[in-house]
Amino acid sequence: MNPGYPFRRLQDRPLRWLSVLVIFVTGVAVACAQETGGGATTTQVSPAPAATKTPSDTPAMQSPNSPTNPKEEVSTKDTGTTFKVRVNLVQVRVVVRDKNGKLVPGLKREDFQVFDQGKLQAITTFGVETPETRRERTEAAAKTQQAVPEEETHGEKMALPERFVAMVFDDIHLNMEDAVTVRVSAKALIDSMAPTDRIGIYGTSGQLKREFTNDKSELERALLGVVPRPRMGGPTSATPCPDVSYYMADQYVNKTNPQVLEVVTQETLVCMFGGDPRQLDAARMMAQSALQRELTAGDTDSEYTYRVLEDVMRHLAAMPGERILVLASPGFILSTLFLEETGIIDRANRANIVINTVDARGLYTPQIGGDISQPHPDTFLTAGYKDTYRVSEQLENAYVLTDFALGTGGTFFHNSNDLSGGLTRAGTAPEVSYMLGFSPQNQKMDGKYHAIKVTVLGKMKYDIQARRGYYAPKKVNDPQEQAKQEIAEAVFSQDEISDLPLELQTQYFKTDEAQAHLSVVSRIELKGIHFRKAEGRNLDDLTVATVIFDENGNFVTGGEKLLQMRLLDKTYEKLSHTGLTMKSSFDIKPGKYLVRQVVRDSEGAQMAARNGAVVIPY
Repeated sequence: MNPGYPFRRLQDRPLRWLSVLVIFVTGVAVACAQETGGGATTTQVSPAPAATKTPSDTPAMQSPNSPTNPKEEVSTKDTGTTFKVRVNLVQVRVVVRDKNGKLVPGLKREDFQVFDQGKLQAITTFGVETPETRRERTEAAAKTQQAVPEEETHGEKMALPERFVAMVFDDIHLNMEDAVTVRVSAKALIDSMAPTDRIGIYGTSGQLKREFTNDKSELERALLGVVPRPRMGGPTSATPCPDVSYYMADQYVNKTNPQVLEVVTQETLVCMFGGDPRQLDAARMMAQSALQRELTAGDTDSEYTYRVLEDVMRHLAAMPGERILVLASPGFILSTLFLEETGIIDRANRANIVINTVDARGLYTPQIGGDISQPHPDTFLTAGYKDTYRVSEQLENAYVLTDFALGTGGTFFHNSNDLSGGLTRAGTAPEVSYMLGFSPQNQKMDGKYHAIKVTVLGKMKYDIQARRGYYAPKKVNDPQEQAKQEIAEAVFSQDEISDLPLELQTQYFKTDEAQAHLSVVSRIELKGIHFRKAEGRNLDDLTVATVIFDENGNFVTGGEKLLQMRLLDKTYEKLSHTGLTMKSSFDIKPGKYLVRQVVRDSEGAQMAARNGAVVIPY
């Protein structure tokens, strides 16, 4: 990796916070405090709806380390959190179109088949995504905020971010004509944004970057920066001599095509030595040098493009929702950089990123004589060969765009001048899509890639858009590490999980003009939890992860707690009727926030995940 490339790596950072814990269970109060640095947060756990006693009128529990004292029925501790990704339930978003390209609604679970490595899988979860379901999900999350007077919030409403679209313009390979066209066409995608969409704009040169936002005016201003930014050291004259392309260099150096060298040698002999045959050896040496120089420059351009794409995907992978990368490019030659191309596809599949590609050239015919705005020193001996090379290069440019789309379950828009429609389709969600989930049968925990195929039963032929594969998890011997990985995967998803009955509510009060105290109150019913009976107690551990994102999906604060329950039968009976209420508080600035909470129990490995929203006025 070239350290000079203008990109940064996002490092995993541990979540740190000041925590104060107060627990009320059947008249027993336990208080503990631990300072680990960072922002302030408070967590409380109690039977629902409220404890009947306060810490002042209940006896304090003695140290559980003393052998003569009873064990605590409920205790908590902070857990270090490192977000990783593990596949347990494989989810596949499927878009189905008929032969006319129209979306197919009304399909059911039994209409689909999913194959993992050629083996039919049982579809365990099924959902239909429509504008109505997205609106219902947003409204449900908005209801988690405690009622606040309209004048206090100034009428502000929270639209939870659900879809993150990274628009990447290949400004290294774009020419000016295509750059202007695709820049104007991209405005249609911005205009089509839903309140729950966030768009970021990036260039493969690394010189264009606008992070995710829903501010349309900011995005339109960023589009003005979409201009060609070719590599340094390109042609310095209007008529380069010899005229060598990346495709020709690849054909000669990597594909060992001797014809290319002879063509470039003849061209060099004419344009540099006036056709003097005595200078043939010198012309050949210059031709070889030009071909090698062009190959190095072309490979550098491609590697630069791959590195920036990796950087964008690394950032996109941290967003809590659906992730789409739209690449607008005229394409480029693969050359020998196959590992770099497959690495992009692998990284996208690992992070559940769909790559949709748009051929920025639109509807075009191969330029037989090349670009008329850039004269070429073709001779009557070399013109035919050069035309053949140009046609082949323009066709091969599209291969990388095809591979990116097909390898990640995306679409490749090409051979059309409707770039506005193509970009809009590439960046927005279809009106109807289906979410299929399956747990792989007899899966080996080897971390290997698994190919997926989705089919629709029936006689009709459909165009099916779906991800092409996933990576199996690697075996995790430590159950705690496994739990962390599963929770991390759920935290950065937008999906709600209902293995456990969990209710979520948010409330706040402002401490001053620049600071507020946000409380996340959650209630969980113990009836749905699988306790283990031992030593006359009901045992289970609940891991509670609460994360706060801003309105553009950026991580703000959060943390993870382990709630250890060692309940006597009397306590268990009471909590089974009242439920358990947990309260976590965070000191944050006024603004709009997405609250994501995930709960997992250790005995049954069941999970619950809920979204909440809060608007704290300035």
